[in-house]
Amino acid sequence: MGNDVPSPQHEAALAEMLLLLDSWTLRLRTERKSPHTIASYQDGVKAFLRWCAGSGTRPALAKAVVGAFVVDLLEAGAAPSTAASRHISCRQFSAFLLAEGEIDADELKGVPPPKLDDVLVDPLNPDEIAALLKACKGRELADLRDEAVVRFMVETPSRASEVVGMLLSRTRILEGTTVLFGKGGIERLVPFSPYTAQAIDRYVRARRRHPLAAGDRLWLGAKGRTWNYPGLYYALGQRAAAAGIAGFHPHRLRHTSADRWLDAGGSEGGLKAVAGWKSDDMLRRYTKRRAAVRAIDEARRLNLGDF
Repeated sequence: MGNDVPSPQHEAALAEMLLLLDSWTLRLRTERKSPHTIASYQDGVKAFLRWCAGSGTRPALAKAVVGAFVVDLLEAGAAPSTAASRHISCRQFSAFLLAEGEIDADELKGVPPPKLDDVLVDPLNPDEIAALLKACKGRELADLRDEAVVRFMVETPSRASEVVGMLLSRTRILEGTTVLFGKGGIERLVPFSPYTAQAIDRYVRARRRHPLAAGDRLWLGAKGRTWNYPGLYYALGQRAAAAGIAGFHPHRLRHTSADRWLDAGGSEGGLKAVAGWKSDDMLRRYTKRRAAVRAIDEARRLNLGDF
């Protein structure tokens, strides 16, 4: 999220991670790893730390955090091999930190790097969307927040990291627009419907009683806390579990939005603009499923087996 500035606590954690990276480099040299391998590992962990700094995420080698990092890499157009290499670097670094007693548990142990096809591309169907929204029902701040976030993400093809970076001052509820901060801090104006505006309004009214209400971050956590990607990942994961949705990941909502846009007759060019894609590569990735569905429908209409 290009608008975030790391907190002093995060800055300290990042500095500590960089020092530990030097220690890991010494270990790798004693293991006679090749200079190429050492450089690859260093690059991978440094890329992760840069992502943490830029997204305002605490640099923890947790499954959810590293998973979000890899998804963002793929979203930015990185090759699957690059994303897999970055994931392996983080996993090896985590194993080193456990062996040195710097962390209490290795959350990345045994977690395979996601392949491109493993990034959840199946959209939610209408019944699953309804079930997810139903699981958010309630009057507590977290309930109102999660419903508004789900509605926004199902309607707009936004990255989860962009959503948690939304600002109150840049969100015009009556106008139905907000500014999202994409890759490289690039801003784009994104519209949303009156239905989503109503959900955001309900949340904002409850937000006024939050201890951090004076801040500009739109989405806030429970118990007086801030809210970042791991918080969104956990919160929506809990809602999805309650709704009985298997294989859920916040990234799946982005595919759902893209699918709904095309189903409703929206243009591919319009989708590309709203989603913030600079090249046609991401557009093709997201529309591949719809192209296959259209091909199946066309084949059935042609009925070429009738001869």
